Amino acid sequence: MRRKHLVHAMKIQNLFSNISTPLPAEVFDTLLQGRMVRLERIVSHGQASPSDFWYQQLEHEWVVLLSGSAGLRFEDEGDTVVLRPGDYLNIPAGTRHRVEWTTAQQPTVWLALHYLD
Repeated sequence: MRRKHLVHAMKIQNLFSNISTPLPAEVFDTLLQGRMVRLERIVSHGQASPSDFWYQQLEHEWVVLLSGSAGLRFEDEGDTVVLRPGDYLNIPAGTRHRVEWTTAQQPTVWLALHYLD
């Protein structure tokens, strides 16, 4: 996982710029960060979580898919949730989840808002 900070005041940025493919790993860019909130752009290109890995975060995560497609799996649900452009969902803190797949045909671009109550 590669992280870089893109925090710029009063400068127009584009969510679809600086995306190079293929990607050897997902890219996480912090767009905005405050005391109780962090907004990230995540770019995937065929990546998935390792088969034995589950995310389980201390903060809530609201995620929206902007391009591409992805499948998310939640430990307490049997079916994979498929996300397409425009789809969003809120993942409560502590919920075990994983990325089952992202499309390899094009970059999958997400926005993820991490926040505390």
